[in-house]
Amino acid sequence: MTVAQAIEPAAATSLAARHAIRAGAHRKPTTGLAPGYVQGNLAILPKALAADFLRFCQLNPKPCPLIGMSAPGDPRIPELGGDLDVRTDIPRYRVWKNGELIDEPTDLNAVWRDDLVSFVIGCSFSFEEALTAEGIELRHIARGCNVPMYRTSIATQEAGPFHGPMVVSMRPLTPRDAIRAVQITTRFPSVHGAPVHIGKPEMIGIKNIDKPDYGDAVEVRNDELPVFWACGVTPQSVIATVKPEFCITHYPGSMLVTDRKNTEFAIM
Repeated sequence: MTVAQAIEPAAATSLAARHAIRAGAHRKPTTGLAPGYVQGNLAILPKALAADFLRFCQLNPKPCPLIGMSAPGDPRIPELGGDLDVRTDIPRYRVWKNGELIDEPTDLNAVWRDDLVSFVIGCSFSFEEALTAEGIELRHIARGCNVPMYRTSIATQEAGPFHGPMVVSMRPLTPRDAIRAVQITTRFPSVHGAPVHIGKPEMIGIKNIDKPDYGDAVEVRNDELPVFWACGVTPQSVIATVKPEFCITHYPGSMLVTDRKNTEFAIM
């Protein structure tokens, strides 16, 4: 049996998902992989910037809920997975120099450095499982595409050199489902929590809902409202503003699958 066969139609476990990604058998967005397990956004920075970025996450828990952090130069984060390796376990990465995107590799072996510190930030995929369990349809999942994400006019709180606009993800919902979604996602403060905005995208600086800055556009029907959650792609927006000498992030929608369970991050 191949690695890909072992995880179809969706990864049964987080370990199987990581092994498939590591082997190159899964290069698509990680939505739906390893149901029940927490996925995380990734930001990797030189040690010289790590303390300021940690403070940035602490000041901005909605877009940057930190769930794991490595020691300098260590690609492992044992509290998130015994065999987890941040250099190989994400389908696609983004490498930045001086704020400019220079590469989108499928592993980090060629660019890894001994001074790099990895930060794993909670992901909305965790609360999406709770929404779908309640019968709320999420259009990007139904279509098999990436969730739409937008840079906004909502400012983050500064920490050292780190500042810039919040990024949000959007899911179109009927008013009834939107109310229920607020109730459900409020229980998940460690993975973005409740929405930051509902309706009227222009009020948060989004000029065209049909043209997301990241991810894929989805239809907002006449009987629906766009519902916006703080998004872990925010560090990429900040990087474009701060322009650090070197850093690495995940490719939007390509997350790190951990061994932590979504239920661990819910408050009852």
